Amino acid sequence: MNETHCPRIAEELSLSVAQVAAVAQLVAEGATVPFVARYRKEATGSLDEVAVAAIRDRLEELAELDKRRQAILSSLEERGLLSAELRAAVEQAPDKARLEDIYLPHRPKRRTRAAMARERGLTPLAQALLAQRGRDPQALAGPFVDAAKGLADIPAALAGARDILAEDTAEDPGLRARARDLFVRRGRFVSKVAKGKEAAGATFRDWFDWDEPLRAIPSHRALAMFRGEAEGILSLRLRPPEEELLDLARRRFVRGNGPDAQEVAAAVADGCKRLLAPSLETETRALVKAKADAEAIRVFAANLRGLLLAPPLGQKRVLALDPGFRTGAKLTVLDAQGRLLHHATIHPTTSPGQREAAGRTVTELCARFDVQAIAIGNGTAGRETEAFVRELGLPLPVALVNEAGASIYSASEAARREFPDLDLTVRGSVSIGRRLMDPLAELVKLDPKSIGVGQYQHDVDQAGLRRALNDVVTSCVNAVGVDVNTASLELLTFVSGLGPALAKAVVAHRDAGGPFPSRAALRQVRGLGPKAFEQAAGCLRVRGAEPLDASAVHPERYALVRRMARDAGRTVAELLSDATARAGIRPQDYVSEDIGLPTLADILAELEKPGRDPREHFSAFAFAEGVASIEDLEVGMELPGIVTNVTKFGAFVDVGVHRDGLVHVSQLADRYVADPAEVVAVGREVLVRVIEVDLPRGRIGLSLRGLGAGS
Repeated sequence: MNETHCPRIAEELSLSVAQVAAVAQLVAEGATVPFVARYRKEATGSLDEVAVAAIRDRLEELAELDKRRQAILSSLEERGLLSAELRAAVEQAPDKARLEDIYLPHRPKRRTRAAMARERGLTPLAQALLAQRGRDPQALAGPFVDAAKGLADIPAALAGARDILAEDTAEDPGLRARARDLFVRRGRFVSKVAKGKEAAGATFRDWFDWDEPLRAIPSHRALAMFRGEAEGILSLRLRPPEEELLDLARRRFVRGNGPDAQEVAAAVADGCKRLLAPSLETETRALVKAKADAEAIRVFAANLRGLLLAPPLGQKRVLALDPGFRTGAKLTVLDAQGRLLHHATIHPTTSPGQREAAGRTVTELCARFDVQAIAIGNGTAGRETEAFVRELGLPLPVALVNEAGASIYSASEAARREFPDLDLTVRGSVSIGRRLMDPLAELVKLDPKSIGVGQYQHDVDQAGLRRALNDVVTSCVNAVGVDVNTASLELLTFVSGLGPALAKAVVAHRDAGGPFPSRAALRQVRGLGPKAFEQAAGCLRVRGAEPLDASAVHPERYALVRRMARDAGRTVAELLSDATARAGIRPQDYVSEDIGLPTLADILAELEKPGRDPREHFSAFAFAEGVASIEDLEVGMELPGIVTNVTKFGAFVDVGVHRDGLVHVSQLADRYVADPAEVVAVGREVLVRVIEVDLPRGRIGLSLRGLGAGS
């Protein structure tokens, strides 16, 4: 940990240095974000997961900057270029852009025109011109004419000198800093359709002739245009007004109007157009892309959180159907722990005879296995299968389940490991049923990108996306808690402090020795040392002799809770079950050097509802009857729907017609909405009005205005 970065990060994030230093120390010791935010509140001043992650990420960024800084110093020193002044400039560079500007004139280069001119001995001529004392360039260049060096005449010598000045102009750190600011302030994002690509690029026609200030372009539009360029449909240009860039350079390098100054002016113009502008355009593109990526990743992460924390049905016996027209629906019956009890194929959408037989099968299986709910995948034939099930009149909740990614799970290593002898489609049906029971436990088995709640997820920085999505999954898993005796390998992998290797060790120990009788028994797992136990224990739940093992109270606080119970004249079990037993506890009486009121408040809240699930209560959702395809929609209809994706420009809503409709940001509420996430979230049930149906393009326009949402 580099403690020198703490004051800078504290200032950037408007935190105290002590808070940043505490997080830095804990992260350096291997603590995870959820653990720090929940169990180390006194050290961090009760920072939440967002703040803790921001500190962690900034520490890593600055560590990378330090690494690059050291590499540059080593390179300069090895080549004998490291003066005291240059060292000071490198060591004090505040960011990567400034650091690279300082290094640029000194970095090893390919043989540029300027490099060849220097090899021919034209540096003194370039310096003489740059002095701009009103001297005649022809006279200055005369002594440098040398056919043996490839300088056949005066124009050749002057051209070489201008090449040197042009490169010096483009590499001047002061000019680059000012020009970089100009690109950001005055740059424009200009998009044109590539010649002959009008028909092939119809998807991008909104940007065939687009011109917008760089500072105003939203992330989703930038990413769309970058994608269009990558596919060869669009050509993009990111530049400020050319004359303004030239004026910056002239003011820095050109003095007077003499003939030598005119040579300098020509060199400066060449350096700006040929070298500086393309270089800064590339850099600015990277900045725009990074900013757009960050916003898209933020949206994706928020959507994923909403999906992972969707209300669970809980441990109920479920009949699950993976619908299909031609191949029929794959039916599975799962017990309350999600174990497969039975599977079959039925044909509810073909002939009347097969439909009748399918009805008998479903009814008989529901009775035989005492089924408590029915889950139906929302893909092809989903609405038709739902209608068939509802017509049976069974006294059971029926739920359409988002099956995005289920086919990917079916072919995954995890599915093959659990069901090596089952067909892919049967595995998919199992996954649909389990998603209804516990969305989080099932969705952690998938690559989050396959779930379909992102925005340009394949175009953004993949390392950054993986990091953000892993943070979200880890946060959700640790917030909900994990039963160590029933959790899958994939779910245990995301427990704070475990990871893939220790999760495998936990499962292996459980398989060999049976269920863990207590949290303390986890210490017997091979490789699970004190630090991993400290990180993981609070998230893991064990239902056994120790009542606190099934709660989020960390084992390091068990002694404190027992003391509370003794002081109240009760047992710990009575403290958990009897509100009157807890009523007399005064948290201030238990404040000590290492535990303060924030942690005590968490402990008391947990004692009130031990092991409580933070997710909302499950309620079965039903789409409008008689509306199963886009052809059934009419403008003016009001329909129930579920938000499936939230973007910066609006939200997509499933109304049960196999194609999501768009609620544009302007239609989200009866007021101005800056960010759709203020109004809607993935998984939220909404009532929408149909305002547009475009059958040729398969587009549906929806509105929440006037319907009470977000008003």
